Amino acid sequence: MTATEARPETQPEIGRDRRRKEDQRLITGRTRWTDNITLPGMVHVALVRSPFAHARITAIDTTAAKAATNVVDVFTGQDLAETQGVLINAWPITPDQKTPTHLPVAIDRVAFAGEVVAVVVARTPAEARDAAELVDVDYDVLPAAVDLKEAAADRVLAHPDLGTNRSAHWVFDSGEAGTGGDVAEAIARARTDGIVIEREYRQQRLIPAFMEPRSTVCDPTGEQLTVWSATQIPHILRYALAATTGIPESKLRVIAPDVGGGFGGKLQTTPEEWLTVAVARRLGRPVKYTETRSESLMAGHHGRDQWQRLTLAADRDGRVTGLHVDLLADLGAYVSLVGGGVPVLGAFMYNAIYKFPAYRFEAQTVLTNKTWTDAYRGAGRPEATYAIERLMDELAAAVGVDPLEIRERNWIRHEEFPFTTVAGLEYDSGNYEAATARATEMFGYDELRAEQRRRREAGDPVQLGIGVSTFTEMCGLAPSRVLGSLDYGAGGWEHASVRMLPTGTVEVVTGASAHGQGHETAFSQIVADRLGVPFENVEVLHGDTQVAHKGLDTYGSRSLVVGGEALVRAADKVIERARPIAAHLLEAEPGDLEFRGGRFAVRGTDQGMAITDIAAAVFAAHDLPDGVEPSLDSEATFDPVNFNYPHGTHLCAMEVDTETGQVRMRSYVCCDDVGNVINPLIVSGQVHGGLVQGISQALWEEAVHDESGTLVSGSFVDYLLPTAADTISFAVDHTTTPALTNTLGTKGVGEAGTIASTPAVVNAVVDAVRHLGVHDVAMPCTPERVWRAIHEGGAGGDTEGAAAPHFDASTGQEGTVDRTSGGGHP
Repeated sequence: MTATEARPETQPEIGRDRRRKEDQRLITGRTRWTDNITLPGMVHVALVRSPFAHARITAIDTTAAKAATNVVDVFTGQDLAETQGVLINAWPITPDQKTPTHLPVAIDRVAFAGEVVAVVVARTPAEARDAAELVDVDYDVLPAAVDLKEAAADRVLAHPDLGTNRSAHWVFDSGEAGTGGDVAEAIARARTDGIVIEREYRQQRLIPAFMEPRSTVCDPTGEQLTVWSATQIPHILRYALAATTGIPESKLRVIAPDVGGGFGGKLQTTPEEWLTVAVARRLGRPVKYTETRSESLMAGHHGRDQWQRLTLAADRDGRVTGLHVDLLADLGAYVSLVGGGVPVLGAFMYNAIYKFPAYRFEAQTVLTNKTWTDAYRGAGRPEATYAIERLMDELAAAVGVDPLEIRERNWIRHEEFPFTTVAGLEYDSGNYEAATARATEMFGYDELRAEQRRRREAGDPVQLGIGVSTFTEMCGLAPSRVLGSLDYGAGGWEHASVRMLPTGTVEVVTGASAHGQGHETAFSQIVADRLGVPFENVEVLHGDTQVAHKGLDTYGSRSLVVGGEALVRAADKVIERARPIAAHLLEAEPGDLEFRGGRFAVRGTDQGMAITDIAAAVFAAHDLPDGVEPSLDSEATFDPVNFNYPHGTHLCAMEVDTETGQVRMRSYVCCDDVGNVINPLIVSGQVHGGLVQGISQALWEEAVHDESGTLVSGSFVDYLLPTAADTISFAVDHTTTPALTNTLGTKGVGEAGTIASTPAVVNAVVDAVRHLGVHDVAMPCTPERVWRAIHEGGAGGDTEGAAAPHFDASTGQEGTVDRTSGGGHP
């Protein structure tokens, strides 16, 4: 096929399994990781970090470090005070939010173990690390606020100058918003003549363990200051650096080259980026910092870390009437880029796929002397889905029906879409019945329930549990007006441009910056179909603010549904710019032309011309209509009118050894509805990766601090990540209800597996031993916690019990939670 030939119409790209274009480069080692970058005269940075969670810095002696071999210089926070800038919080969720100043390098006080106190610069990384050991820092250790509930009660202050650890209190009430009724009334009625379920769940702290540790290179020697960073957000990073360091934005270029995973962990503006820029400017030469894995686990931002106190009201038949969520969220030592807003994202999803008449959500964010938290795959939505899906299982147990039946009684039926929820969101499309029917068929649901009954009747020491999770999520972070109403510091739009080159190939520029999702492949498929050019002839450019001058980057499952739609609109503009030129060359009227398969054709004739031939004619510009600009290149900025709502049903079978507490996953099936699928192979990979991350929270991962605030799970010896040997093969399928809010009918998929899988697994573990009096197992469901739940009754772990303490966000006081189900049900 020559450059000027259109692609045959019989080979659509959308819906086709395409191996990723980028993989050839990635798997053969021809990658462009930030740490691979070497520049003339470049020096290397090592960081001195505080071993204490909370302390005053009384003295820093850098003499020995400066005298070490090949050390260029050593800087303290005081040395960099005029140039280091500050880290920003882009989402103050309330006007009175308490936000401590976050310096890249601490000057007089540290607020978490791992905070940077000095910067050593040397000719090699090893020499910098060796010299960092010679920096002598004197600390006056202060009491540390570590436990989330104690911190919320202000027993020890993480930042004494603020006078409190309570950062912000955010409330949504359906009665006040006019989207539903009064929750207190609904709960009171259910206590008299219905069912009230009260539970308290712990979302443990997690660490985004991406493959590639964070790395930053700064070159100050050109006309522009150029920063390479392993980041998800090059455009936001550029803006934040300009806003806080005094460097004009036009003099800043940020490049995100190949980025080895992010999962929200690189959705951040980091102290390491700021201090690398400050040191490079100070020295006038290129500077590189690459963190060690230990630094990544200790000082890269963490995720989750919440207490969820929940009250669900229902009538005697199990139809929900109200939901009250009382949330306590640990921000860590600082309010990070969007960390304070993570609970707000979750606030709109606790009602999930169900028709709640009344709903109230309140969150208290809290400062502690631990590593700061921010978005981790799903960002608020996994927490919400976990809570409501655990509660629905509890409601099914109280009513005495199958967990699937209780969900069907309460979910939005397919004929009710579009549906406005009690949280005020409009779900545009969905079919929960179809996804659930397909999942149960794949799973063999009835057969597994029969086996479960047989095992219970036989008193088998290894019991079978079946877990259900029916989820939806809001993704495609948008629209800008809604984000503005929530005081979010940016918009939700995305930008793209399409360039028709004279040789017949196409350059696509997108503001969405990839870190492993397959953008180059999926975007090539979209543009190839739209313009009718070969897939191989589309080149996707991204991740460089000088190439992609405009964009809002990648997070929140927005790349395809927002960035992809911007591409569609830019490609359509290319076609419309080509139309009058094609009409002129074909001696026809523009209205008489139809465009299909990459060709303009005159209706009713065999006359036609490929768009690639038009691109060549435009380049020559020898015969263009009067007044027509010799260019087909086009760009578009798309700002969505709504969020995006994928959904699905996930089913998990777990075997639990009641004598040892050992758990083993036997089967996992999911059927997701992510709208129209561009590349099924990529979608399956996204779902598989998401499943493992959500399952890992349920079974293995937990960041643990001791009483002094030291991270005791600071290596992969102690922070348990699964290997391929720890997981099983998943059965994955999808149903399709196209989204109504974008041309392609697509929905987000990047976070779906993580959001849905955690409650499916924990529901299965609890279901296996519910008949033994267990109603919860604290995550991760280790053998010890499962064994304790079985043999001590209740819930197991150190976060549960019949009278577990809770924190009331509205009063700031501790109390107890009645964990019994009932409230009038016989």
